[in-house]
Amino acid sequence: MQLTIIVPTFNEGPNVAELVRRVEAAVTGIDAEIVFVDDSTDDTPAVIGRVAAETALPVRCIHRADPVGGLGGAVVAGAAASTATLCLVMDGDLQHPPEVIPDLVARALAGDVDLVVASRYAGGGRAAGLSGWLRHAVSRTATLVTKAMFPVRLRDTSDPMTGFFVFARERVDLSVLRPTGFKILLEMLVSQPLRIAEVPFEFAPRHAGSSKATLRQGLRFARQLAHLRFGLMSGFAVIGAIGIVVNALIVWALTSMGMDWLPAAIIATEVTIVGNFALQELSVFRELRHDARPLPTRFGLAFAFNNAEAVVRIPVVYLMVDSGRFTAVLATVITLAVAFVARFTFQSLVVYRPRAVAARRAAADARRVDARAPK
Repeated sequence: MQLTIIVPTFNEGPNVAELVRRVEAAVTGIDAEIVFVDDSTDDTPAVIGRVAAETALPVRCIHRADPVGGLGGAVVAGAAASTATLCLVMDGDLQHPPEVIPDLVARALAGDVDLVVASRYAGGGRAAGLSGWLRHAVSRTATLVTKAMFPVRLRDTSDPMTGFFVFARERVDLSVLRPTGFKILLEMLVSQPLRIAEVPFEFAPRHAGSSKATLRQGLRFARQLAHLRFGLMSGFAVIGAIGIVVNALIVWALTSMGMDWLPAAIIATEVTIVGNFALQELSVFRELRHDARPLPTRFGLAFAFNNAEAVVRIPVVYLMVDSGRFTAVLATVITLAVAFVARFTFQSLVVYRPRAVAARRAAADARRVDARAPK
């Protein structure tokens, strides 16, 4: 097959019939199929099934009961299920006009690029479908900030945030992707060197239903951007900083109530170890939990390592200060920096190491962890 059109959907039933009708008309002469990767909680899969039975265009639906990786994970799942030469990604709400598909495919088939971006900001492109000035401003600002953070990898595209693009399946390494949000194109572009071309298009108004853009999605994008730029270590560092503040507050509160310093420090350390682990589970290592050891084992390993680190670190600080070469503050900063790297490495490579699953998946997960850890 020449083309697989991947459409991630979440409660987009009212748009399915019109989308398939327009795609079928647009791909005349192209050997194509549509693969809906559906994370819906409504009857969208049933709607897809009814529409598929009424059209000559091959239509498949992959319904994910466990939607790992959000929209980005859906795109990866769709590409993994394809055997076509090209994979085209588009939204299911018709804000990406199907009539642009032939232009994207023709440019991709020229053979001199790996990925073709449908851009709202290239010559002739427009973002008219964004509702209101605020969404226009947010979109442009996010694009400019993203390009500033990755000036080399994104120099050849004006719209790295679009969800409308086509890529040669054999030229994009899906195994290096660790999707955490809805900007899967951004992750593709910054994770590997790709030859890029652009085709302008006009971003259309939504056909039916309501937008899925929320504050939560915005926060997920900010976290995805930080992870891509600075690696998992950025979130890990933020949580560590929060833990230091909480630790100090607990020690202050307990000693103010008359408790001796040592038991107060021990209690504060144990509370922050547990709190840090919970925050890391919910944010930094969220996407690694799926294939990692069970939760009690992860907690036991992290708890034991962090306590062992504290037992070793405190005497080292004492010896450094006692030598007369370091102040207490400098010794603490040095040992905390070393401990931070050690904790992060242990968490990434031991606590969240993939279990013995299918060989290809385990190898891919190991490569992802290895790629993140040095960052």
